[in-house]
Formats: sequence, C-alpha cells, structure tokens
Amino acid sequence: AGIINFCANNYLGLSSHPEVIRAAVEALEKFGAGLSSVRFICGTQSIHKDLEEKIARFHQREDAILYASCFDANAGIFEALLTPEDAVLSDELNHASIIDGIRLCKANKYRYKHMDMQDLEAKLKEAQKHRLRLVATDGAFSMDGDIAPLREICQLAQKYNALVFIDECHATGFLGPNGRGTDELLGVMDKVTIINSTLGKALGGAAGGYTTGPKPLIDLLRQRSRPYLFSNSLPPAVVGCASKALDLLMESNAIAQSMAAKTQRFRSKMTAAGFTISGKDHPICPVMLGDARLASVMAEDMLNRGIYVIGFSYPVVPKGKARIRVQISAVHSDEDIDHCVEAFTEVGRKHGALP
Repeated sequence: AGIINFCANNYLGLSSHPEVIRAAVEALEKFGAGLSSVRFICGTQSIHKDLEEKIARFHQREDAILYASCFDANAGIFEALLTPEDAVLSDELNHASIIDGIRLCKANKYRYKHMDMQDLEAKLKEAQKHRLRLVATDGAFSMDGDIAPLREICQLAQKYNALVFIDECHATGFLGPNGRGTDELLGVMDKVTIINSTLGKALGGAAGGYTTGPKPLIDLLRQRSRPYLFSNSLPPAVVGCASKALDLLMESNAIAQSMAAKTQRFRSKMTAAGFTISGKDHPICPVMLGDARLASVMAEDMLNRGIYVIGFSYPVVPKGKARIRVQISAVHSDEDIDHCVEAFTEVGRKHGALP
C-alpha cells in the first residue's frame, strides 16, 4: 500500500483498465482456459483470427500472425525468411531476442554501430553482393530510451534495395499521433516492411507477440516459423484483453497522446534537479548513475519513499553504465511524477549523486 510503480512496461495503464479486465473474463468464460494445442492442429479459434486481423488493421499492414511472445516472434522470423544467400544488418544494441533470432538463421550477418548511419551505409555497400538485404533495428531501444532514426534507415534501405524490419515492443500503443509506433511517429509507415511487437506491454500487459507485414510473408511464417508451429496458441483470456486494448486505441488517440506531456514533465524536472537522463522524448527514462552499487542502494531508498524502481547494471547494461530505469505510464498523475522527482532528489543528495 502506498507504493507507486515506476518500473513497469504498463505504458498506457491498460493492464488494470476495467474494460480490458472484463474482456479477458468474458473470453475465459466463453472460450475456456486454453486450447491444449498449437495453432495448426486445434488451437485456432475465431478470436485468434479476429485479433490478427485487428493487429494488421491497427498497423495498416496486410496481415499478422500471433506468437506466445515477441521473443518467439523474433526467434521465428529470420530463419524462415533468410537463406545463406541473404544478409541481415543489425544495430549493435538491438534487443537480445533479435540477436538470438539472427543467430538461428544462416544469412550473412553484419552489425552496425548504434544508430550510426555512416556505418550502416558502409555495411549496406558491402552487402550488395547478397541476394536479399534486411536491416533490423529496435524502433525504440529499451535500455537507453532512444529512438531509431527510421527516416534515414529507410532512405538508405531504398538506396541499396534493402528491406526494413523493426521491433516495436517499446513503441506500440503510445508513440506516434495514434500510438501506431515509431514508423508513424517518423512518417515512414509505407517504408517499413516488417513489424514485430508485443501484447505484453502497452497492449494489455499480459503476454503474446506478433509479426505484421505483407501477406506472403505471414503465409510463409505460418508454414515455416518454428516458434509458431510448435508453441501452444495464446490463451483466450490473453487474446480477449489484447483485443479490447486495441479497440480502445483505435476508438480514440487520447490515451496515446497523454504520454508526451507526462514524459516531458519527468525528464525536464529531473534534468533541472541535476540528473542525467538518457534517451529523448520516450517514457523510458534511464537515470544514469554509472556505479552499480549506487544504483542499487538508491533504488532501495526510493522504495522506502514509496517509489518502486529498479537499478540496472552489468551484464544487463555495459560496465560503467549503471542506471535506474524509470518508466512513465499514462496512469501516473502529475503529483505522482513530482513525488518521484522529489524522492530522487532527496536520495541523490544523500548518496552523493547530486551536489
């Protein structure tokens, strides 16, 4: 009681939204607890097809395919799509699931420096000898709260005849005018070929992931993507809450738009207090401290002041880059945010992180 959570991926507050909870209960009662099956045997119900159609409509893509998680979606796409004749070019700070998915495929692998467009172009020139080129990047990077330069990436992809893949787990639902993600925010929805994202963060907070893009790609994944073929289908309650979350977003962009002002309030007040906040204009707000022990003890003291945050240190982040990653949610009030900043200021002074 009295603890405010500032470290959840519940960006829009929908995991506790009464309509989302009600939709999950109704799906549980109507369709059961689970299907005890993978999709291609007896694990497909009308709600699974309806949700896939809704995801594709939300992202303005042709089709979509559900997975047990976005980790599975990332593990299942590269091996199915790319051959030894192809190449994949990956940002060095991409999420672990992208890295693991790329490891599983037999394509030629190139890693470019984080958001470095000169290095990406050099790698694209080098990769011209391959049949197909796929640029893979997080839309928003979860540890640093920075946003990929998608306009420039898409320009380079067009110049060197490459496809663009983005992981939107930390963008779907709240970035862009209607919450459709990084590609909407930066005006390149027609330039990004493939989107992978999650249902377990902004879209209800339960579980599940998906790939959305051209219908021939989705058809290929249904036949060849191993995590899809050999994992149980999503439980009806999960499908129900995610479907309702999408309904709420497509009915109104008010929730998505509420994030920008709250994010700016926290970032500007923390910066004014003397803290270094990584990233830009994203509700992931890493408070950079450098020292692992400092991040840990400050997080403990924050909890004593009613603020729940977690310290991150090596190996989750590079050595010397320890931080407390704060995540702003639509359900945080201005008073909550101000209380968090005040607690950080007190704790920072106590432990020497501030003068």
